[in-house]
Amino acid sequence: MRKFAPLLIILGFIALAGFWYINIKNGALGVSQAVSKEWGNVETAYQRRNDLIGNLVKTVQGAADFEKSTLEAVINARAKATSVTIDPTNITPDQLQQFQQAQGGLNSALSRLLVSVERYPDLKANQNFLKLQDELASTENQILTARTRFNEKVEIYNNYILRIPNNWFLAEYKEKPYFEAEKGAEKPVEVEFDFGNKEKEAAE
Repeated sequence: MRKFAPLLIILGFIALAGFWYINIKNGALGVSQAVSKEWGNVETAYQRRNDLIGNLVKTVQGAADFEKSTLEAVINARAKATSVTIDPTNITPDQLQQFQQAQGGLNSALSRLLVSVERYPDLKANQNFLKLQDELASTENQILTARTRFNEKVEIYNNYILRIPNNWFLAEYKEKPYFEAEKGAEKPVEVEFDFGNKEKEAAE
């Protein structure tokens, strides 16, 4: 039996190394799936905003003489934003930047539309329009939360795949980029609801 002891020890080390390798691979799969899940939540939040903007545009289109160019800017920006899709398993900094630029363009166009609404008393009093504005503000907060949670999962993922010795066995897993705040966009799009109070203040 003693003559087999060295062989048994070697086989034991091989078995332990195999389990260790499998554990590293399974861990990488887990953190990668967590990133994909949070990206799905990001997409869901942005999709909700896009749907609300679509309904907002339909409401505004019913207003007489509303600026056509302002509406078209929102419609075009929304189409561009929805056309940018990302696979979270292969996300690159350039792809995420393109996604952010498209969403930023939509933010800008939407802000101009909401400012234009100030010149339309009937539209400002439209209950459906006011409700959509309220829902948009809530959705902006959901987007911020989803992006923050995505970044948290990316940090866990990157730390896992880049540290030694994990990175020796995880060459197929690439570092993922973070969401970064756009210049001048440290906070969500501000949407003003209380038009009545503004008019009262102006009259005083």
